[in-house]
Amino acid sequence: QVRLVESGGGSVQAGGSLRLSCAVSGYSTSTYCMGWFRQVPGKEREGVAGLNSDGRTSYADSVQGRFTVSMDNAKNTLNLEMNSLKPEDTAMYYCAADYYCNIGRLLEDYEYNYWGQGTQVTVSS
Repeated sequence: QVRLVESGGGSVQAGGSLRLSCAVSGYSTSTYCMGWFRQVPGKEREGVAGLNSDGRTSYADSVQGRFTVSMDNAKNTLNLEMNSLKPEDTAMYYCAADYYCNIGRLLEDYEYNYWGQGTQVTVSS
C-alpha cells in the first residue's frame, strides 16, 4: 500500500524559504510521477510542481524560478524547495504520486491516485 507523509511546513515571513518533504513507502516500481499541490479553503486545489522518473519537471507559472522539486531516490523522498516565499503561497500543501502520468499533465490532480495528508505553509507579510 502506497503511503505518503509530508513534513516541513510552518510559518515564515515573506521572502523566506521552506523545504517540504514527502516520504514515500509501499512503492514497488522505479517508474513514477509525483507532484506537489496546494489548496486554500474555498478554492480549488492547484498544481505547484511535478516530476516523473524520466527526470521531467513541471512548474506552475506562479512558482517558476522560486520553487524546485526533486526526488531523492535513495531516501524515497520527494522534496520541494521553496524560496522567495510570498503571502499568496500560504496554503495546505499536499504531495501526490502515481505509477504513470501523462507528461503534459503533471500538475493535474486527476493524474494521481495516492495522496498525503498535507502540511500547512503560512507566509506572513
